[in-house]
Formats: sequence, structure tokens, C-alpha cells
Amino acid sequence: MNATKALGLPRLEEELKRVEPLLMSSVTTGDGFLDDVTTHLIAAGGKRLRPLLCLAAATAGERDATRDELKGAVSVELVHLASLYHDDVIDEASVRRNVESVNSRFGNLVAIVAGDYLLARSAAIAADLGTEIAGLLADTLARLCEGQVSEVRSAFQVSRTREEYFSAIAGKTAALMATSCRIGAIIGGLARDEIDAMTTYGQCVGMAFQLRDDVLDIVATNGELGKPAGQDLAEGIYTLPVLTALDDPDIAPELTTLLGIGLGRPERDKARSLVAQSRGPFETVEVGRRYASLAKDAVSLISSPDLRKGFETFADSLVEDLLV
Repeated sequence: MNATKALGLPRLEEELKRVEPLLMSSVTTGDGFLDDVTTHLIAAGGKRLRPLLCLAAATAGERDATRDELKGAVSVELVHLASLYHDDVIDEASVRRNVESVNSRFGNLVAIVAGDYLLARSAAIAADLGTEIAGLLADTLARLCEGQVSEVRSAFQVSRTREEYFSAIAGKTAALMATSCRIGAIIGGLARDEIDAMTTYGQCVGMAFQLRDDVLDIVATNGELGKPAGQDLAEGIYTLPVLTALDDPDIAPELTTLLGIGLGRPERDKARSLVAQSRGPFETVEVGRRYASLAKDAVSLISSPDLRKGFETFADSLVEDLLV
């Protein structure tokens, strides 16, 4: 999935290129070691989806972004990067974006403190953008933490409910997508009804994006993901495809014997195979389509026809290419 191409908005690709040096400079301290840590995942690249949504909401791809709009894009990406630093410690991950994870290269303590540093830099940028942006980002960080705690609390529990799953992804993923759109719309000076519409769009797109990611964790290869496939299964994070498979009387008995503990590679691959054979991936894609549809409904209030079309196309792209 190429988010910039899916949006189809002129100038956005060039505007994203302007974000990169600002990202680097925002976390560069002059301390060689700390700079190596804080720029590690920035240098590894990434989709830059949150800055993309922020800039799209602000400019509709019709003009160059202002300095404040670029800073808003940097602030949301720093929160996302910090969450990756922390998540990889929790998951004991060794690979992220096809490179060695920060915790694997520098150790858990350094990864945690560096993630905190990225959050501090994001907060400083947000404060410079005004109290509304600062408060919004702080509230979003609280929702991210709530979602992550919910997920950790239910780790290795085959009794995890769908309600618990949806609550967790609404916090840990969708909240920052919604905020990315909202910050862009606020700084871009849009009317309140459009700001609210874009916020709803970002929330629904965030849900669809996580559902997509959870399907890919079952059906994709390591290279496609930039991290080991089946990592959630191995770490006891039972997502919607897995929960659906556990309701399948033909799959559940064997799958249940594998789950509830950490999995080595043979057991992880077996569990992935069982979930892939079930209706779990298919039904998860269908739920993703429903969220994509809700996202498209939300943008009916957006005045820019190009942005409206781009947002609709992007929502569709999240689920249309999942061949399961």
C-alpha cells in the first residue's frame, strides 16, 4: 500500500520530503550516542502515514505547507516513533522496519528513555503550536497508553473478548490517526464541522489500518511486514483473526492447545497456518471494509473535492488489496 499514491493529491510527496529534515533536527542533540538512538528509526524510513494525513488535512495538496503545518506533522510522527520504541521493548522485538530494533541494538533501558525523549520533543513542538494542539496531543498520548495497557493486560488470554480488542486498537492506533487529521485541520484553519469530520475520518481509518495490520500478521511474509510475521501470536496478542478462529469448531481445539504461552518459531508458524485456514482473516477484512465505509461517510462534509476523493480512495486502499 502506497498511501501517498492512494491519496493522489499533488504536492504531498514533496511536502513529506520537507518533513524529513525537520524530524531529524527535532531529535538531534549534539550527543553522538543519543543522536544515534533517537534517529535510528527515522533513518530506517517508514510510511509517514500520520504526517501525510496531517498535511493532507491542512493543505488538501493544493499549496505548500506552512512551517506550523510541518511542525504539526513532525509532532504526530514523533509520538508514533516513541510508541514503536516502547512497543518493541514490551514485545522483545529484534527487528523493526527491516533493521535491528532500538532495544536490540542499544538495550531496553536506552530504548525506553529514548522513547520518552521523543515524546518530550513532540510535546515541546505541540506547546509551540498553542494550547489546543498541546492539550490534544496530551489527551491522545493518554489514549495510546490506555490502549497499550489494555492489550498487555489481555496478553496470552484466549478468553479475550472482541470488545477488549476493539477498545485496545481504538486507543493504541486509531487515536493518533484521528489526532493527525485533527491537528492538520486545526492548523490549516478549517471550519469546525470539517475539523470534526476529519477527526472521525482519522479514527475510522485508524481502525481499518490496524485491522489490515492484524490480517497481514497472519498472511504476509517477514519482508512485507518489515518485522517477523506472526509476532503478535508469538507474544500472546490475540487479534481479531485469532479470536474469530477460536470460535471455529474445526480450528479451535488444535489452536487452543498452542496458545496461552509464548511460541517458538515452529509453534508460531503452525498457529499462523491454523488461523489462516479459518474465516478469521476474511471476517477481519469485512470489518475493515465497514470502518472504511464509515470513514468515507465522514468526509462527505469536506469542502475540497480533491481531498474528499483522495480520502475516499485511501480508505478503500486499506482493505481492497488484502488477498485472503
